[in-house]
Amino acid sequence: MTGDGARPRNDARRDPATSGLAEAWAEALASWAIPDVILDAAPESPFGFPAELFVRRGERSIGDTAAAPTLTTVRALEALGDGGSVLDVGVGGGATSLPLARRCTSLIAVDGQRDMLDAIDRMADRLSLPITTVQGRWPDIAPGTPLADVVVCGHVVYNVADLRPFLVELSAHAARRVVIELTDRHPLSWMNDLWLDLHGVVRPDRPSAGDVEELCRVLGFDVQRDERVDTEDMAGSGFGRRGDAVGLVRRRLCLPPERDDEIATALGDRLSEHDGLWRAGPHEQSVVTLWWNPPTVGSSVGS
Repeated sequence: MTGDGARPRNDARRDPATSGLAEAWAEALASWAIPDVILDAAPESPFGFPAELFVRRGERSIGDTAAAPTLTTVRALEALGDGGSVLDVGVGGGATSLPLARRCTSLIAVDGQRDMLDAIDRMADRLSLPITTVQGRWPDIAPGTPLADVVVCGHVVYNVADLRPFLVELSAHAARRVVIELTDRHPLSWMNDLWLDLHGVVRPDRPSAGDVEELCRVLGFDVQRDERVDTEDMAGSGFGRRGDAVGLVRRRLCLPPERDDEIATALGDRLSEHDGLWRAGPHEQSVVTLWWNPPTVGSSVGS
C-alpha cells in the first residue's frame, strides 16, 4: 500500500468550493488573534501549553485509572483490527495513540516539541511499543514521514491555519483510516466571558468542528461524525498547585501575576480540583470525532 489511494480526487482539490471553505477557516482562525495593544503589553507569552499537562494526560490514558475507551479510541481500534501501525500527528503526551497500544504494532509520533517526543518515547518504551519520532510541523514534514495503517490526530486542527494540505496529507498517509478528535468549538471559547469582563474584548465564535467536517466532504472524504460530552473530571490532566492553574489562564489573558486573585474570582467554580490536580476550564464540552476510510481499505502498509 503506497498511500496514494488515500489522496482526495484532484478535481476536489481544485474545486473553488474547497478553496472557499479553506479560506473561510483561515479567516475565522485569524479572528482569534489577540489585539496588538494587549499582546504588546503582555508580561509573558500567552501561547503554548506546559508539556506536563499533555504528559500527565497521556500517562493517565494507559494507567490503572484509565477511563473507558472514547469514541475516538473505538474508531481507531476498529480499523486496527488484530494489529497495525499508527501515525499520531501532534502526538503531545500520547493521549490519542497510547490507548491503542494493545493492537498497535508500531507508533510514528509527530510533534513540533522535542520535550513531547522525548516523553512519548519513554512511555512507549514502558509499553514495549516500537516507536519512531519525527519532529516538525505537519504537513511540512509529511514527505519524510512513514505511512501507517491508521492515522490519528487529537486536538490539533484549531492550530492549523492552512487546513486543506494538512487534511490531504493525513489522508494520504493512511492505509485504513484517519481519525481526528477536536472540540466542537474553539478550545479557548470557554474564556470568552473573561476576555469581555477583564479586557472589554468580544471574542469570535467560529470556526467549529462542522467547518472541518464540511471541508473534508468537499475534499472527497466519506467523513463520519461521532460526538460525546466530556465533563471536567474526565480531563485527565492538571496542575499540582492551584496557582499554576490560575497562572495559565492569566498568561492566556496577557495579564500580570498581581491579577491572579481577580482571575480566580472571575473563574468561579470553573477553577476546580479533581484527584489532587487543579485545572481551569468548562464544566463540560462537546468533543467531536471525525473519521473516514481511504478509497482502498483492507490492506496494510507494506503489503
